[in-house]
Amino acid sequence: MFSDRFQGKLMTVFYSVGSKPLAIWKIESKEGDIRTVQDEHLKSNVLQILSNNVTTCSISTPPDSAASLGIRLPFIVLLMKNLNRYFTFEITVLDNVNVRRRFRVSNYQSATRVSMYMCTMPLCLNNDWNQIQFNLANFTERTFNTTYVETVRIQVHANCRVRRIYFCNQLYPDEQLPFDYRMFSTKPLREKPKSMLVKKVKKVKA
Repeated sequence: MFSDRFQGKLMTVFYSVGSKPLAIWKIESKEGDIRTVQDEHLKSNVLQILSNNVTTCSISTPPDSAASLGIRLPFIVLLMKNLNRYFTFEITVLDNVNVRRRFRVSNYQSATRVSMYMCTMPLCLNNDWNQIQFNLANFTERTFNTTYVETVRIQVHANCRVRRIYFCNQLYPDEQLPFDYRMFSTKPLREKPKSMLVKKVKKVKA
């Protein structure tokens, strides 16, 4: 999908402000609701994904499950709001032995589990808005003992609000990012958004 395009320092795959924010995404909402709303803190349009069942309500890219994003940048950053409900997202990567591996991250798991093709891990979120940073190259190496090649697929499930999802060649402080890549609002948040980094991967039997 993006394999033949120039991939610079930053590459956005979702931005809630725009005429067609879901142009390259597939929507699944069998039991739930996906809509654009105005967030009261950011004073900006964001995508809200709500459902009592996280598995049946999601957005995913690319729309064709057999295709690949082909993004080689090793960091992914999600700007999302914690709605104090179950939430999960998945990232599928391709490694140097031509195997697709999946990382599934959620706020309702308490332990990390690793199998041959999948790693599931817990995520601790702050109240309100969060900046989730994920080092795909590092996690692929530490978890599967292989080398990250590219990101194949992203799937974001209920329950959350999403402002932006982007890839980068390294993690940048706010002052080095374009203004619309930062988390900001006209009024102070109740808590300052913090970067969420999963630091430990402990292998257990699947």
